[in-house]
Parts: sequence; structure tokens; C-alpha cells
Amino acid sequence: MSDPSTVPYLSDTEAPLRAEVDAWPGLTLLEFGTGWCGHCRAAQPVVAELLTLFPHWRHLKIEDGSGRALGRSFGVRLWPTLVLLQQGQVLGRWVRPTSVAPIQAALPKP
Repeated sequence: MSDPSTVPYLSDTEAPLRAEVDAWPGLTLLEFGTGWCGHCRAAQPVVAELLTLFPHWRHLKIEDGSGRALGRSFGVRLWPTLVLLQQGQVLGRWVRPTSVAPIQAALPKP
């Protein structure tokens, strides 16, 4: 697994369409933000810990901003916003996470 802080954000032209994201099997963690955002950089240890705990999750960093279709489809307003999906269904959404604890607490129990 690579360090999420070194993974670049996908630009609007590189980002998948919402229909593509909704069709993916398994669990997907979308991370909306920008590379220059201080809050986004501060959240990278939380994202790294999540991906260590849940290595089977697909993880995409999506560059967000005004008029960006994918972020708007999830109602993103602040960065970073993490959205966990399973086959297009939102399982959880966290804004400016500072710990994995509330994310783990919100996950469905097996």
C-alpha cells in the first residue's frame, strides 16, 4: 500500500463519473480535497491509518472545487470530506477527520 499523502488528487478530467463510482464492487473511500489544503494535509495520517486497518478498500483522492461534478454529487462543501461507498450506497461521510475512532464507530458491524 502506498502512502496516501504521496498519492496525487485526480483532476476533474481524470476523476471518474458518478455512475462509474456507483457501479464499483466492494468498498470505496473517496477523499475530496486539494493538495494545497492544510486541512487535507493534516488528515493524511488518519487516511493512512484507515487504509492500514482496511487494506481492501479502494481509495481515490479527488481534487474538488466549485463546479466539480463528482464532489457536488456528494454534497461536498468542506475539505477534506471522506465518503465511504459500497456499490453506490453511502455508508458514511466524514468532514475534516482528526481520528479514525468516529469512522470505525460508524462502520456496519459484520
